Amino acid sequence: TGWLEGTVERDAKGFILTGQDLLRGGKRPRGWSLQREPWLLETSMPGVFAVGDVRHGSVKRVASSVGEGSVAVQFVHQYLAGI
Repeated sequence: TGWLEGTVERDAKGFILTGQDLLRGGKRPRGWSLQREPWLLETSMPGVFAVGDVRHGSVKRVASSVGEGSVAVQFVHQYLAGI
């Protein structure tokens, strides 16, 4: 995740914030340019998704990471279809 340093929001421990964790007081992330709220695994950069151990609040297990990855693929397809 080093290549994302300074481009996506993180928590105090360095985990990447995604989805509802990005909403503060009902407000979208700073610089969020879309008319919708971030999707479940989407970072503060529209179209960039985080899964597994790097994501804030994730279950730190391989099977969970694989499952999140498959969900993220569907979000990528939805995102690309909308641009």
